[in-house]
Amino acid sequence: MILKQFDLTGKVAIVTGSSTGLGAGMAQGLAEAGADIVGVYNRDAPENAGKIESLGRRFLGVQADLSTTASVKDIVARAVETFGRLDILVNNAGTIRRNKSLEFSEEDWDDVMNVNLKSLFFLSQAAARQFVSQGDGGKIINIASMLSFQGGILVPSYTASKSGVMGLTRLLACEWAPLGINVNAIAPGYMATRNTRPIQEDPVRNEQILARIPAGRWGTPEDLQGAVVFLASPASAYLHGYTIAVDGGWLAR
Repeated sequence: MILKQFDLTGKVAIVTGSSTGLGAGMAQGLAEAGADIVGVYNRDAPENAGKIESLGRRFLGVQADLSTTASVKDIVARAVETFGRLDILVNNAGTIRRNKSLEFSEEDWDDVMNVNLKSLFFLSQAAARQFVSQGDGGKIINIASMLSFQGGILVPSYTASKSGVMGLTRLLACEWAPLGINVNAIAPGYMATRNTRPIQEDPVRNEQILARIPAGRWGTPEDLQGAVVFLASPASAYLHGYTIAVDGGWLAR
């Protein structure tokens, strides 16, 4: 039966940036499909740990600062030490800085690139090495952005990093597909999370955004669950290097 192809029972997934919002939603979706979860967080402990355990899945919280690569190997090592293997990596952690490009600082450039691109690459590398040692492949899912496709304004390092995420997804797919490793990405549209609350509460900007979205609403963390489960499951075995836009039709407008 085709639905068995979406079953993640016995799989172990690392989800970075899992405290709240999109990361929490994707972690819960993977758990509902059967996966045990390693939730990587910076400051705030994941809010959905109890929800995941209530589903009968195991949960390990790992506090790590992804502004450097110092903890990358430890994240994978702790996942394997606790659960015995690793099958899925969701690179969701990210940060953003806003300023005019004429005034943008080197510090703000590096802060964003380190989290959004550098740590993403080296965590993917560490996960892929584990997949190779296990001998049965694995899944890497990167979280891109609408700004992987568009320029945006006032966020030069964020746009560069998310464009880089889409390009790196393609490159890693080309290199690692022969090893049985699928590397793909999800590009969320405008999502109703804590990070976007100021925009949602701005009546002018909110109306402008909703007018552009064919679906007529903001997305939710739950809207990413189907895509992340698909990309993490055997159902996407022949999908390599692709970025799926979950955007309510934003890019189609």
